[in-house]
Amino acid sequence: MHHQKSTTPQELFGVLAAGAVMLMVVHGLGRFIYTPLFPYLVDDGQFTAPEGAAVATWNYFGYLVGAMLAIRWHRVSHIRVLLPAFLAVHVITTLFVTQTDNLTAISASRWLNGVANGVIFVQAPALILEWLVLRNRASMSGLVYIGVGLGLLVSSGLVTGSADWLEGAGRWWPAALISIPLAVWGAYRLSRLELQDHQSGSDGNTVITTPLIDRASVPLFLAYAGAGLGYILPMTFLPLLAKLELEAGHWLLDGTWLIVALCTIPAAWLWNKLGTKMGDIPALKLNFLIQLAGVLAAVLWPGTIGLVLCAALVGGTFLGTVLLTQRIGRALHPHQGPRLSAAMVALYGFTQMVGPWLTKQWLDAGGTLVSAFGIGVGALAFGLIFVFFVPRPDAWHARTIQAD
Repeated sequence: MHHQKSTTPQELFGVLAAGAVMLMVVHGLGRFIYTPLFPYLVDDGQFTAPEGAAVATWNYFGYLVGAMLAIRWHRVSHIRVLLPAFLAVHVITTLFVTQTDNLTAISASRWLNGVANGVIFVQAPALILEWLVLRNRASMSGLVYIGVGLGLLVSSGLVTGSADWLEGAGRWWPAALISIPLAVWGAYRLSRLELQDHQSGSDGNTVITTPLIDRASVPLFLAYAGAGLGYILPMTFLPLLAKLELEAGHWLLDGTWLIVALCTIPAAWLWNKLGTKMGDIPALKLNFLIQLAGVLAAVLWPGTIGLVLCAALVGGTFLGTVLLTQRIGRALHPHQGPRLSAAMVALYGFTQMVGPWLTKQWLDAGGTLVSAFGIGVGALAFGLIFVFFVPRPDAWHARTIQAD
């Protein structure tokens, strides 16, 4: 058994801040800045809307590949090498897209940027969760994800603030320049964490006492797949839906993304707190219900009310789904921490690619975008059902002890 280690509030804040900064860099300035940039790059003539959608798909595909790499290299010793390496990849690929209008080069660069995002999005929180568990502070792990909400807000501000004096490839400069000092500081701070590779047996091989896929983790994986497919539809198409439903010049044309960003910032703190107070599994059921209501609102009340409710309720919940699911998985399989985390992010990444593809099939078959949101409602309902089949970690471990 590990000995509990003590830590100071300053040290705790420093580690959580470093993790949050890393997620802000790769997820906010890497991935999600593309959503507000997209219409500007199309207007500048850098590419057409369908070409830009293909660029986004390459980025999502890279994210999936990155999460798969993180399943393979999940030990603390691996993470120490890969985190700074992939932060460097993020910075280089972001600098590269400031220099080219070539579609193939942009797509390749965004794919590689997605790989870096996938690896870091798994490994930084997983490393910090392991460090917190040793200090009996696992309940604070969700606070790392505040970086994603801040990243949405910062990316939105950078794009709008520089819109009038940058154009084409040059629009990427603010993201590239801000990434450099943040990436350097985050990598330095996390490189100093005291953690060993644990679970080594007498022969030096890693001992994994529980399988990755079993009766406890399967319903959790299925619930998470439903969540990934359910949330990605509004997170990809909400601004487009606003454009279809509202008149030109309406404040919500840019406002939907701002509402999502503002509701995302307190979300990590809120769901972290609710999970600690109610228990992670009851909190996850509530999370799915609220998120489902948000996507359903866009279907039932097209226009202002539906758009505002969808932006607020999905923005306020999707990070909660991530942090609660990761923590339940870690509690069910303590020996599988980073590997389980990576497997879940890979699954989430896969369903995020399926969402836009299914929407395209639906639209090609003559469906409307608002009815395509029904796919999201169905996916979240599917996910919610499986949350009820996830065993409580304490009951699950008691059962295996009795079986032994």
